[in-house]
Amino acid sequence: MSFLAKLNLKTVQRINHTDPVIARREKLLAGIAEQHFALDAMLCGGHYVTEVTRWRKNEAGERVQVDIKKRVRPWFFQQDNGWYVQCRYGARVLTINGKSNAVFVAKLDEVAKVLEAFKAATESGELDGAVVAAMSKASKA
Repeated sequence: MSFLAKLNLKTVQRINHTDPVIARREKLLAGIAEQHFALDAMLCGGHYVTEVTRWRKNEAGERVQVDIKKRVRPWFFQQDNGWYVQCRYGARVLTINGKSNAVFVAKLDEVAKVLEAFKAATESGELDGAVVAAMSKASKA
């Protein structure tokens, strides 16, 4: 008697229930939340560092998981007697209104308001087109 004959065999195709638009929004919201931490660290005079897990070879030549500290690069920078804030999706800078890619504020304290505006725009779906445009530029390159 066959072992497989005892099993209830069927043909099925797995359905992915995650909407790609929602997944892109969640990725962008996670980046915005990380920028809040980077802003808080910069206001305290430091840099925000997070830990990521990577596979590395140890002294014996075995592959092991290692936690590595990774510095988070801020989306905001000082220039022209103020601060510019850019919204990024991965490494790509998003065009906010179709032509502009940054918001100018006079003080570093005002960057938090811009990040909150980016968060609200992402949650309402205003930046979906900019994310799709940034992704299409990435695939052409």
